Amino acid sequence: MPEQPGLAGVLVGFARALRAEGLAVGSAEAQTYCQAMAALDPADLLDVYWAGRAVLVSRREQIAPYNEVFKRYFLGGTSARTLPPAPRAMAGSVTEAALAVPLTDPTGDGRPEQAQLGMLASDAEVLRHKSFAASTEEERAALRRIMARLTLTPPKRRSRRTHSARAGRAPDLRATVRASLRTGGEPTQLRWRRRKVVLRPIVLILDISGSMADYSRHLLQFAHTTAHAAARVEVFCFGTRLTRVTRALRHRSPDQALADATTMVCDWEGGTKIGACLDEFVRQWARPGRARGAVVVVCSDGFDRGDPETLACAMERLSRLCHRVVWVTPHKSDSHYRPSSVGMMAAWPHIDEIVSGRDLAGLEELAALLPRLA
Repeated sequence: MPEQPGLAGVLVGFARALRAEGLAVGSAEAQTYCQAMAALDPADLLDVYWAGRAVLVSRREQIAPYNEVFKRYFLGGTSARTLPPAPRAMAGSVTEAALAVPLTDPTGDGRPEQAQLGMLASDAEVLRHKSFAASTEEERAALRRIMARLTLTPPKRRSRRTHSARAGRAPDLRATVRASLRTGGEPTQLRWRRRKVVLRPIVLILDISGSMADYSRHLLQFAHTTAHAAARVEVFCFGTRLTRVTRALRHRSPDQALADATTMVCDWEGGTKIGACLDEFVRQWARPGRARGAVVVVCSDGFDRGDPETLACAMERLSRLCHRVVWVTPHKSDSHYRPSSVGMMAAWPHIDEIVSGRDLAGLEELAALLPRLA
C-alpha cells in the first residue's frame, strides 16, 4: 500500500490505484469518497468497501476490476480471501456480491485473520486509546465525530404503575369484568396486568475547571449525545458555581449546543469547589426530585479547593437520593486505581462505579455501563 500520511492519503492512494486500472476516477470522486468515510468507521472493512463501491464505481462492468484493486490494495492481494457481503438494503440488487464469509484464514486452521487496512484501521484504534490531553486539533475533531455516533441505551427500571398485558402476576379485574359482558356476564378468560418498564433519569454533573480543561469539552460532547439518546437527562456544569445547561444541549447541532453551553457558564476553566457545588445541587435540584431514582454521573478529577467535609456530606446525601453514583475521572488508568487527591478520598466511600474519562475508550465503557445500572 502506498505510504501516505493520514486517512485521506490512504483513500486517495486507493483512488489512484483504481485510475491506473482504467476506472474513470477523478479528484472530485476521491474527495467525495473522503467525505463519505469521514461519517463512517474507517476501521470497518465493510464501510470502506461499500463507500468506495457507491462513489467510485459508475457502471456494472467496473465492479470486477474494483474488487480486484480492493483486494490488492487493502488485503494484500490474497486470492483466498473474499470481499465483505452486501448490506441487507443492497443484497437484492447486487447478485455478484454473493461473496463468502469475510476474511477467513487461507491456511484452513480456523483462526480469523485481521484485514490489513494499514494506517486506516490503526489510526482509528489509536484515537480510541489516546488521551484527550495529548490529542491534536485534527484528532479532537475526529474524536468528536466518532463520539456523536455513540449508541447509548439508558438504564431502565420497573415502575409501580401497571398496564394491561397478556400475562402477568396480578389479575386485571376491571378488564376481566368488562370482557365478560360480551358473554352474558360469564368470565371466559382472565385479563392480567404487569408493572411498566420506564427509563431511569440520568444526571450528568461536569467539572469545567482549569484542571479539567483538556477533558471538559469532550465530556460536554458526550453529555450532548446522552441528552439526545434519552428523554430524562439533566446536565450541569460546575467550577466555583453550579450551572444548569440542559436547555442549551437540546440543540441538534453539537457545535452549536457546545457554544451555547459555554456561553451560559461564567466560570469556565476557573477554580474548583466540588463540595459546595454538589451541596447546591442536592439542595436545589436533587431533593425536589431531579435525582430521585436517577443515575448520577459526576465527571471530575477530584481536585477540590473547598472543605472536604462539605464534599463528603454532599456525596452522602446524594447517594441516598439517587439510584447509583458513577464517578468519571481522567486519572483512572486501570482496575487498581486508588484516590490520591483529598476530594476523591472524601467522595470515595459514596461512589458505586468509577470509570476512566481520559480517552474515548473510557467514555465507551461508560456508555456500556449505563444500561447495566437498572
